Amino acid sequence: MGKTITLRVDDNIYNTLKRAADGDRRTISNFVEYAAVNYIFNNNFADDNEMDEIAAFGKDIKKGMEDIKKGRYKIIE
Repeated sequence: MGKTITLRVDDNIYNTLKRAADGDRRTISNFVEYAAVNYIFNNNFADDNEMDEIAAFGKDIKKGMEDIKKGRYKIIE
């Protein structure tokens, strides 16, 4: 079952939310929920390509750390 939350915003924010919700033919409540979920999924999760890049970067760091332990590096001044 859904939960109810109270959100206090100033008049300018309310008017902006109202216009955006009306534009999407949503209630303000539904628009805020949609916008929050959309933000979370689009800004806090890495897609498969990003995860591949992160994994490759991690492998490079591990290799670099192994090289340092084995003395395979040169300090350039």
